[in-house]
Amino acid sequence: MPGRTAEPPSVTPPEWGCAWSPPEEKGEEPLRLPTFSPAAQVRVAVTFALFALSAGCNLAVLRAVGGRGSGRRPHIRLLLRHLAAADLLVTVLVMPLDAVWNITLQWRAGDLACRLLMYLRLLAMYASAFVTVVISLDRQAAILHPLAIARARARNRAMLHVAWALSAGLAVPQLFLFHTITLRPPHNFTQCTTRGSFPRAWHETLYNMVGFACLFLLPLLIMVCCYARILLEISRLSSQDASLRCSRNNIPRARLRMLRMSLVIVSSFILCWTPYYLLGLWHWFCPRAMEKRISPALTHILFIFGLFNACLDPITYGLFTIPLRGGLGCQRGLTGLGHGRAAAPAGGLWLLNLPLGQEQAQLVRAGGQGRRAGRNCAQ
Repeated sequence: MPGRTAEPPSVTPPEWGCAWSPPEEKGEEPLRLPTFSPAAQVRVAVTFALFALSAGCNLAVLRAVGGRGSGRRPHIRLLLRHLAAADLLVTVLVMPLDAVWNITLQWRAGDLACRLLMYLRLLAMYASAFVTVVISLDRQAAILHPLAIARARARNRAMLHVAWALSAGLAVPQLFLFHTITLRPPHNFTQCTTRGSFPRAWHETLYNMVGFACLFLLPLLIMVCCYARILLEISRLSSQDASLRCSRNNIPRARLRMLRMSLVIVSSFILCWTPYYLLGLWHWFCPRAMEKRISPALTHILFIFGLFNACLDPITYGLFTIPLRGGLGCQRGLTGLGHGRAAAPAGGLWLLNLPLGQEQAQLVRAGGQGRRAGRNCAQ
């Protein structure tokens, strides 16, 4: 598909550069050709290292939860398999694309690849967030409704289908918003961008805010509510029965171990992605002010810090699983389971248009479950 051709705009935006400034006082930001700076070079090297680490760890998790030797697979294995698959999709689509784009500086894959890759990338980000939400809802049901385990597998399958369908649907606008733009000589520079796709500046800001809410705010709110209800229920049960924590069948211990892992994953999500999204909010509303106060090196660091979250999920899972290669069985003395803009390449990219590269969101992970030989030891 042919890309568009454009002259570099000559209109300079107002000094405050806020998205809510009056349209008649606001012009599009001038295109600035990117450079492969030393900070970008470090970013590329670290991104490739994270890609190798995340791919290896998530493949190991997929092998563990999908392997044999652990008897009937509980429903939690289905959730972990989908989570690892979503994280792996983020790893494969986001990290190499970001690194290569920083090296080439401009887009060299054509208009069709521009639209398709931007769509798949956002789909992966949504899937990672939504599968995490499904795991949080499953953990809530396991604690609040422990007798409903017979319906857990069917319920989780239905929620996973909805999660992937929503991910595919919400990412569709990327196919129409992103396109290639080619600057005429003497530049001969082509970029994959959303430039020119929004009639008004506030349209772009609204689109970015919807993506921000779906990728970060809503998943975070749901997870916080789920784990708050879980902790309240555990506190209530513990106050009613002091022997719950040390019951002979160890069910409460297995559930608490699962919750500890989930809380670690939620915390890593918040730690990794909150700075990224705060910077994104600043950029969406006051890009000029942000550019004057934030160095490019810091944006690179925050983006890499956000990407690191994709590695933390399988690492956290592995730390709570003994051993990873032995499946997910739990027993008392055997195997224990705890359970963008226009001319900037990825170095200044905004996925919705988020700073630093594209990604979210990603997000929080939860889940892990133990099983004894002969009977389930966790819901």
